Order: sequence, then C-alpha cells, then structure tokens
Amino acid sequence: MSTSPMYSDSTVPFRVTDPQKIPVKRYYDQGFYDLETDKLWSRTWQMACRVEQIQNVGDWIEYSILGKSVIVTRTKDGIRGFHNACRHRGVQLVPGGGHGNCKTQGFICPFHGWRWNGEGKNTFVYGRHLFDESLLGEDELKLPECRVEEALGCVFVNFDDDALSLRETWGPVLDALEKRLHADQRAEWWFSTEIPANWKIAMEAFMEGYHVMRTHPQLQRAVPSLYNSMYGHDTGGIGDQVNPHWTKAENIAAQVKNLELLSEGMAGMVHAKEVELARMVPADVLPDDPQQMLMHWFGAVQHTIVEGLKARGENVPDLNALAVSDPVHAVEFLFPHYFLLPFFTSTSAYRIRPTGPESCTFEIWSLTHFPKGEEPDPVMEPTVLPYDSDQFPPIPRQDYSNIPVQQKGLHAKGFEFMRLSKEKEGMISNYNRIIDGYLADAPREKLASATHTLGGNFDGQFFLYDF
Repeated sequence: MSTSPMYSDSTVPFRVTDPQKIPVKRYYDQGFYDLETDKLWSRTWQMACRVEQIQNVGDWIEYSILGKSVIVTRTKDGIRGFHNACRHRGVQLVPGGGHGNCKTQGFICPFHGWRWNGEGKNTFVYGRHLFDESLLGEDELKLPECRVEEALGCVFVNFDDDALSLRETWGPVLDALEKRLHADQRAEWWFSTEIPANWKIAMEAFMEGYHVMRTHPQLQRAVPSLYNSMYGHDTGGIGDQVNPHWTKAENIAAQVKNLELLSEGMAGMVHAKEVELARMVPADVLPDDPQQMLMHWFGAVQHTIVEGLKARGENVPDLNALAVSDPVHAVEFLFPHYFLLPFFTSTSAYRIRPTGPESCTFEIWSLTHFPKGEEPDPVMEPTVLPYDSDQFPPIPRQDYSNIPVQQKGLHAKGFEFMRLSKEKEGMISNYNRIIDGYLADAPREKLASATHTLGGNFDGQFFLYDF
C-alpha cells in the first residue's frame, strides 16, 4: 500500500497520506473544520428540501448551513433559490428553518420593510427618496440566485456558481437511483437531532455493515449466516448465507425475520407493507440447493412486492429488472452529506450537517410510494429529539449510542489514526481523500471523477485518486 502523499498542496493539514490510516485530528481540529467550511461546503451539492414541500407557486422553505442561508421557492417557471439577505443591510428575509408561501405578500424585510416578489425582484423600498438612485436599480436590488437542481424527489443547492452539474458530479449512481422512481416517493416522517460528534464520524457510521454484529445484535441473531458470510469468514458466497442445519422453511423464516427487524428498525429501509408481501412467498416451491434457494426466494419476494404494490395503485419500479440493469448497494452516498438506503421500493434517507468541529445535525426520513391521489400532506418540519431518545427507531438509536463515544475516544492519548480494513472500510478512506481534494483546490473534473467511485462503494475497497 502506497504511503506517498496524494496531494501536492501542503496547506491541507492532517491529510490522508496512507489510505488505511485516517488522522484523527481531522475530526476535531478547528483549523481543519474552518478549511472544510471555506472550501468544501461552499462548493458541493447539498440536499436542501424535498420537492413536495414546495408544491405550489409561492411555496418556500429555508435551508441553512454554516452561516449560509438560501430561500428555496417554487416560481411560475420552476424551482429557484435566492440567497437569504435583504439588499439594504443584509437582514435575513425569512427565518432559519422557516417555510411559507410568498405569493400574496412576497418576501418582506423585518427591519425596514423592503419587499421582493417570488421571482426575486424588488417591489418596494420604504422612503425611496432617501437613497441615491444609483443604489436602487433593478439589477442592484434583485435577490442574488443560488444554484438549484432537482433529483430523487429533492432540491439540491450549491453555493458555487461554477460547480459542475449534479449528474456530472455524482455520475452513474444518480441514474441508477432515479430509475428506482425516488421522485415519486413521499415522506412519512422526518426526525432530527443534534449529535456531539464531527459530521464525518456520523457519516462514516453508515459506510460499512461490519458493525452489525455488535451494534445491531438483533440482526446478527436473526440470520447469523448472512452477516458472517460477509464479515466473519475469510471467504463466502450467497450459499454461506443459508444455515445448512435448518430446513428450507426455517431458512426462509429467518430471512423474513431479518426483514421484519429492518422494518421495525428503520421503517422506510424495509417498509411494513413490503414485509407483508414477502411473507406470502412460500418456501416449499424453492429449489433444494442453498444458493439457488435464496436467489429464487429473493427474486420471488421482489416480484411479489412489485406486483402487490402496483395492484394497490403505487408507481413502483421493476426491482428484478433493475437488479440486472442498474444495481445499487444497500447504502448509496451522494457526496458530501446525503445518503439513501434503497432496499426494495421504499427508502430511508439521511442528511448530516456540521454545526461545529464536534457537533452536527442528523436528520432521517422514511420515504415510500402512495397511490396517486392518496399522498399525505408534506411533512414540513422535523420531529426534534435528543440523540439518546427512545422515540427513535431501534437501528438509528443503536447507531447513535456509538457515534458520541467514538468522538470522545478520538481524543485518547496515543490514538493518532483510525485503522481501516482494506476490504470493507474503503469508503471511509475514499470519502476523506476526496475531501482533501476539495481542500487542496483539485480540478473540478478530477473531483467529480473521484466522486463517481463512491457509487456502490458501501462495504467497498480503496481507490487511488490522481488529484
């Protein structure tokens, strides 16, 4: 494994020079955090809101991160973003975390009453005669725009006017996810919490399944062969995911139990309605060969779920066809702070935003499809809970028990590097080295090319990047 520096720019502190070793000061050093604020978050695509939250012309919602604030609004010509500051003296026009509709009154500055319409055009200056006309031209007063793009049922913003597009940045994984019809999903619920940990520590907790055995023991107990085949054995294949001492019925019952626990643990990751349909697939018609048995069962489950939900009027994709044409992994990351768990037709979605060197806001959505005309009202605000609340579903509650104590452990004397598995923890290293590329002002095209490797990199290996 090469230990030579990846980047020539010596201004990047605590850079990753050995892909297997991540310097821990990256997770609490104020200077490194400030550099991320300046060079990473100012130039990357960030999930700002869900599209259903701004359904009507005039609807708006505020997105903020690290002192920057954007009004995301639906205009007659589509969704646009405006930087949230009055052109007079900079007062924010809408409150942080707010939402509403500007069609009637527009955006009104709470300080002096200046006003803008939903298209960002100034419509009123109180005491206009008091100002030099050179300060009040239309172009002078219009709200500066922030770049926005739609994908996967969300609106993404970027503070960099010269950034590459979403598709250029994220690459093929975006196409694969869009084919799963995420744009048709709606939120069932939205939770938010503040975690005393660096944002990268929170993200990295979901970049591998290696932690299941200890962190989520209920899953390990349900199908130990499944998880041991991936993490506990030197070699393994799908056949190792079946217990040879169990009958077909017992093996399938264990797989269904695993789905039930995933549903209980995270809702959208495996939806209760999908578990209900999975239970309908009989075990006695499956092949006796262990490898064939599990493959046939899983294919039958996906077919049954798709046909059952379509019969209910839901617009869901053909999962078996997509497994061949556009496969995705258990967790897919959209750099830098949004990721999806697209198991069947429903999805869990996560968004993490830094609030300090050792704190972050952590949000979770449960997303699913509904028959046309039966969609619920948009969830406009999250349910905010303490990170150790027992109201969180079991799986994030278990993850949240690790993240804060890991942050504390990073300060231990003599602990200078995290040591990563070359087989299963490569994504943590890849993520950190792409971050270093941003901090070193690597070319946009090279950063995008590296970001493409994050697609399907859950439980993945290291990549080398030529920045």
